[in-house]
Amino acid sequence: MNPPEGRTPRASGGPACPKGRVDPGETLSRAFGGSTGLGERVETGKALPRVSGSPARVGAGGSCRADRGSMSIFTVIFSVVVFLLAGLLVDGGAAINARLRAADVAEQAARAAADQIDVEYLRATGQARLLEDDTVCDKAEEIVSAHDGDDIQPPKCTVDQGRAQVTVNVSVSWKAFFLAAFGFSGAEMEATATAGPDTGEDQLP
Repeated sequence: MNPPEGRTPRASGGPACPKGRVDPGETLSRAFGGSTGLGERVETGKALPRVSGSPARVGAGGSCRADRGSMSIFTVIFSVVVFLLAGLLVDGGAAINARLRAADVAEQAARAAADQIDVEYLRATGQARLLEDDTVCDKAEEIVSAHDGDDIQPPKCTVDQGRAQVTVNVSVSWKAFFLAAFGFSGAEMEATATAGPDTGEDQLP
């Protein structure tokens, strides 16, 4: 029996692939040489098992996470170093300023106390000596108290045994700003100055 016109006779042995289409099983078999390389052959009409994940992408992601971790550690260390440097500059400057201020106040107090001369003794002997200890040290304390500020402590004043010199010790406290975060609140800077009456013996004629 002749087939109708316009139709292609169907070959025996199973349905033929439509014209212009390629059997996927045959294509995969040719591409993999008849095997998937995973121990099993590719069968016609069956999809290949999907492999989850991508080694290249997983490795790249892990590297990115490692880089981010390294940058975080570097940022923390850099911040701590900058904070310490700022503390040394700011708080160190405050300590130096307190030390200079203590020295200045001590020198002023010592010179003022050394001006408390026993005039009668000077006229009688021609030698200069200081008055009683209380009078001399009261003058030194007066000079120190004239400087405003709670950071200046009361002075320590001593007059030597021969009343030729007076020594004044002044303490100025300072507070830390940056270093306070590390438990260092500040300290006291001390300065000592010694002065005596000027007899004029060393002056040129």
